[in-house]
Amino acid sequence: MASAAKDKEKPSLCFFFSSSATSSFYREIKPPSLLPRIRFVVFVLLCYVLWLRLLFFSFPLGSSSSASYSAAAGHRHHQLSHSPETCDPDIAPFYIHTIHPRFNAALVRRCLSRLACCDVCPYVGHLGLGRPLLRLPDAADAVDAVRGTAWYATHPSTADMLFHARVQRHPCRTMDPEAAVLFYVPFYAGLHAAANFRQANRTRRDALAVDLAAHLSSLPAFRRRAGRDHFLAVGRPSRDFMRSPAGPDLGANRLLLLPEVANMTVLTVERHPWEGRNQFGIPYPSYFHPRTAADVAEWQAELRWLGRTHLFAFVGGVGSDSENANTRTSILKQCRMSDRCLAVECKPDRHKCDDPDLIMDVMRRADFCLQPPGESFTRRSTFDSVLAGCIPVFFSEHTAHTQYRWYLPSRPGDWSVMLEPSQWNQIEDELARIPRVEVERMREVVIGLIPRMAYAHPDANRSQLGFRDAVDVALVELTRRVRSIRNIETNDR
Repeated sequence: MASAAKDKEKPSLCFFFSSSATSSFYREIKPPSLLPRIRFVVFVLLCYVLWLRLLFFSFPLGSSSSASYSAAAGHRHHQLSHSPETCDPDIAPFYIHTIHPRFNAALVRRCLSRLACCDVCPYVGHLGLGRPLLRLPDAADAVDAVRGTAWYATHPSTADMLFHARVQRHPCRTMDPEAAVLFYVPFYAGLHAAANFRQANRTRRDALAVDLAAHLSSLPAFRRRAGRDHFLAVGRPSRDFMRSPAGPDLGANRLLLLPEVANMTVLTVERHPWEGRNQFGIPYPSYFHPRTAADVAEWQAELRWLGRTHLFAFVGGVGSDSENANTRTSILKQCRMSDRCLAVECKPDRHKCDDPDLIMDVMRRADFCLQPPGESFTRRSTFDSVLAGCIPVFFSEHTAHTQYRWYLPSRPGDWSVMLEPSQWNQIEDELARIPRVEVERMREVVIGLIPRMAYAHPDANRSQLGFRDAVDVALVELTRRVRSIRNIETNDR
């Protein structure tokens, strides 16, 4: 019976294979639908196109030398300029030294080829402006929006690049060194320092700065006054260029301690509070780079009618400095416990503090923005708060008041609040005591500071700006300084 059953099963198995199994087999080897493949190809093409657009928006066309770098910037400006520019009578003619590309353009190219090298490298595109931020949602074309935007994801360490880009085609620039009163050395010291902090060999770390000093000392224009009419701009705190043999090695080089640089004027985003005799503070770059006076007026008007929903805000992390970390920890704790505070806590594994939209949104909703020192005295956040019309609250005079005297009102209380150590544990109560009319008055002063704190767009025409930006303010003060030095030299003869 069992074998009979098995024999009966055999035909059925054969039949199953010959019919159902055969049809199933054919179904399996049938060519699959082309639709998924087409979708995949379209997806890849779209990703490629988006990548190309991002590359175009984020990085300028490369150049093989500083000369072509300058020419490209000048050509773009020539296309955009429609009004003749005249030199500000308070700015002396200045000459830009032509130095080897390894001191500037080559550093940019190296950054672009090694984006993971340091945090500033992804932001060196567009002459240091960084990635454009599109604030024109009704624009018909994204490319037109980029061409017209005044907003960029600018890194705080690109001040040296932005300064160079602005003066390249400045109307007070002279091509004749004999006619110049000021001499600018376009060394991107900040980029060089950022890429060499981990260089253990101090001689190699200092090599480029030493080479620059040797080159300058060979120039007749430099030797004429021993560099006293020369200046450079650095995009990092001065301590990154003042490594002392007696102090700890934190990755700094010796640029500002070299004898050739001792007589030069150094523009830096943070001057040394006690040893910065020849150092003068310039603003950290923020996100706003106006092209015209209308750009500024429109933004200021928006800040004036904007409703503020919170008393104070803090954007920052705890940091590694033990003393300042305690203050910041207390600030974050007080902010979390208050429904009148907005906080954005910065952590290495998060990228909230790299989001310009989030930072501006938080600061624009608060009356006051807390600015405690971190790993150094100064903060880019101070200039973000000014841009947002948020009154800065300081915990040290060296965060702004002793740093940026060229740019700030002579009376700190006109535009900011200084909290003493005895007030640090009751921040909300201290700020709430300030009368509303006083808050409105201070905010108006802060909003009025925006033009002179901003680095105007490199393509901006001075006749269309109608104000002095951060670079113009520095050039005016440099002119006064050098003319004073010349008068002293004349009187001593």
